[in-house]
Amino acid sequence: MLLQTVTPVSVLGTTVLLALFLSVTAHVAARNVLGDVDPRRALYVGPLPAVISVVGGAFDASAALLLPAGLLVDGVMFRWSYDQSRRAVIAMTLIHGVVSMLLGGVLLLLSILIASMPG
Repeated sequence: MLLQTVTPVSVLGTTVLLALFLSVTAHVAARNVLGDVDPRRALYVGPLPAVISVVGGAFDASAALLLPAGLLVDGVMFRWSYDQSRRAVIAMTLIHGVVSMLLGGVLLLLSILIASMPG
């Protein structure tokens, strides 16, 4: 097994890439619920759930704790960024979770497929 060292740059890079991924999927969720929205608002939604995920992973926290915490912070950030009703925020948060899982799963399977290519 190949052991890799964890550096501050790798942690920062992982956090930034995850924040961008979550911001893109947050924009998709907001467009689904609200229609045409400013994509810059989604940039506020992604970073805090990304930090929760990376820090929780670093401390080996339970997924039973991280998932509700991430969804709660996600909802708070949707509420703050888009200033919508509770019902719209809940819908955006649920759609964001589904879109993130689906797109993340597709990207994971695509990377596995590329890594297993012969030659």
